[in-house]
Amino acid sequence: MTGRARKGTSVRFSPADGVVPPHASDQVLGLRFNIEARYGGTVEVDLVGERPRAIVVAFAGALRRQSQLGGSLGARSTIKQHLCAYLRFFAYLREYSSAKTPADLRADDIDGYEDFLEASGMTPIRQHTVLAKAILALRSIDADQPDLLDGGVCQRLGYTSRRSVGRSQPRDAYSPFVARQLRDAARGDITRIFRRIGKPLESDDGDANLRRATDDANARIVAAGRLSSGERAFKSLYFMRLRRGLPVSKLAEDLHARFHLRSRDIPPLLTLLSLETGLELECCKALTINCLQNPGPGTVEIAYVKRRARGAEHKHMRVRDGGIGTPGGLIRKLIEATAFTRQFVPSENLWLYYYTGRKQLRAGLEHQQELVASWIKEHGLVDDDGEPLRLVLSRLRKTHKALWYLKTEGHMARFAVGHTPEIAARHYADVPSLRPLHEATVADAFSEVLATANPVILAPGEEESWRQSDASSKERHDRDSILRGDQDVWLAGCSGFNRSPFAGSGEPCPQPFWGCLECRNAVITARKLPAIIAFQQFIEEQRAGLSASDWAMKFGRVHARIVRQILPAFPESMVAAARDEAEEHTLYLPPEARQ
Repeated sequence: MTGRARKGTSVRFSPADGVVPPHASDQVLGLRFNIEARYGGTVEVDLVGERPRAIVVAFAGALRRQSQLGGSLGARSTIKQHLCAYLRFFAYLREYSSAKTPADLRADDIDGYEDFLEASGMTPIRQHTVLAKAILALRSIDADQPDLLDGGVCQRLGYTSRRSVGRSQPRDAYSPFVARQLRDAARGDITRIFRRIGKPLESDDGDANLRRATDDANARIVAAGRLSSGERAFKSLYFMRLRRGLPVSKLAEDLHARFHLRSRDIPPLLTLLSLETGLELECCKALTINCLQNPGPGTVEIAYVKRRARGAEHKHMRVRDGGIGTPGGLIRKLIEATAFTRQFVPSENLWLYYYTGRKQLRAGLEHQQELVASWIKEHGLVDDDGEPLRLVLSRLRKTHKALWYLKTEGHMARFAVGHTPEIAARHYADVPSLRPLHEATVADAFSEVLATANPVILAPGEEESWRQSDASSKERHDRDSILRGDQDVWLAGCSGFNRSPFAGSGEPCPQPFWGCLECRNAVITARKLPAIIAFQQFIEEQRAGLSASDWAMKFGRVHARIVRQILPAFPESMVAAARDEAEEHTLYLPPEARQ
């Protein structure tokens, strides 16, 4: 752009403004440095002792570039994962390669590293993720110094793996039984947590000295936010309680628990919030005190950041708002309960709590698995097999989605909230815990189709109900005609000989007479039992003259229909009487049965 911009003057550009400056190479060659991650804090990198040194220097530069603003690595945990993958690659090069500099690397080194990962027992997906980190670093090196790497290596960097990664095993949801246990335990604990906050530890009213020491300790926490075990007020109270036989093992936690959330309070809070909202675990951890926005009648929006959604990280979710049992009410109560702690910890993170240790007041959540395991053990929660539950917090989102899927009865338009129907179906509906439901639905559908295609079998009681049921005059006439036998064929009554499902409209039915037992137009009553039994006897006699395959092809289906479906629908006494009648009288058998 030429000159200074002036008010009322159009902006003009010169041809030089469109020229992209050459890429500046990384001039920092240090192997011990810190990276300020955009999320999660500082990563301390120490690669001084790694070899081959020249390759380590190049990878260190790639790690810095990828962690800068606009780079692909934003979270502290992700940067550490890439660093660990680099160390694995360096170890492979030292053991199996003669390459000392990036220029010495060859495509066989990358392929050999992939084979090495496979031989170590990694799953294909795990191999892909570990190999991809080294590939990304080499691509960054190639972009920074275009002529440094060998041509074969540059060509090999065009893809990650030579093998198919396959489909990952979807993270499963917990069952409704487990979800109900978690929700009940969390709600009970949360009620006790918020009743406790704001009520300082009380002393024995009959002991003035103990009461004074307790008040001094509470006053110290009010003034400084915390009371360390080395302070005089704490020691005085500790020994007073010890001499009086009062519990002192958790004195520091009991004192602070009346003013702050405790680390052991986090599992129930996080569990209920994730179960009620379906937010990803990392999104729950990153919530701030300003996350509640745009309140409406009984609802409010939660503003959160989803770092994995490149280009659409900032998202909103509308949730219920009311008491602490609703997501909006729970978050609002959390903000209120941590207001005192926030005076001493300048952070907008929603999660502020007291942790017994050197750094007693903390912001943000880390390493929750031990606390979660302790919480599960405290409540004695079990899985579907009655074994102690192993709660993985990242599965709570899938659990929320699975429960919503059951509530919407699989209606994809209602279920796919925040996702396309394809993503919702693949990632949240196709999970192992919902597979029995899907299989039962398919089985029910097949049964319904089969029932629709089958003949109508009327046992004596059903036949009488059919006669007395309400119907229009035309339907009543057709029904009575069938029951009287006006439209009988050999094995059944026919409700539409010229409306056969096996022929066009108005054409006579082309099926052999035993096809009636497979036809939805057929109505089978007790009157037809002697003919059906006679036909059963006939086809059983045909076994002697036909091969097993020929008999099964011609009579197998109809024989199974008679034995398994038709005869069991009638009382045994009625079947026995029909069998006697069939034996006493020689019934006419249509000639097509002998063809």
